[in-house]
Amino acid sequence: MIGRLNHVAIAVPDLEAASAQYRNALGANVGAPQDEPDHGVTVVFIELPNTKIELLYPLGEGSPIQGFLDKNPAGGIHHVCYEVDDINAASEKLVAEGARVLGAPKIGAHGKPVIFLHPKDFNGCLIELEQV
Repeated sequence: MIGRLNHVAIAVPDLEAASAQYRNALGANVGAPQDEPDHGVTVVFIELPNTKIELLYPLGEGSPIQGFLDKNPAGGIHHVCYEVDDINAASEKLVAEGARVLGAPKIGAHGKPVIFLHPKDFNGCLIELEQV
């Protein structure tokens, strides 16, 4: 069902500093900040030859990323995103298998439908699925 790795998301306490570190120290191609109000985050994508890194920073009151950073002040890996052909079929299959899908599909940062899977059902890792 899952396809290729789309991105690894890292919550960061300072988006500008993290972007500069990837750009300057690692020589990466770093995109511009992009607000995603429906998800409560500002994101920056770092393009790699085989995937992307997504830097996450809280946007607005009640951002889920702020809660993550409160527990992990230095930041850290927040989730892993895999591609799927059909988000609705994937969601139905996962629910049938007993997995907890966190809400209905929403449009993600790439303009495509996404869902999240509860980390307790996937070895402590929050999983995002993105329709290709």
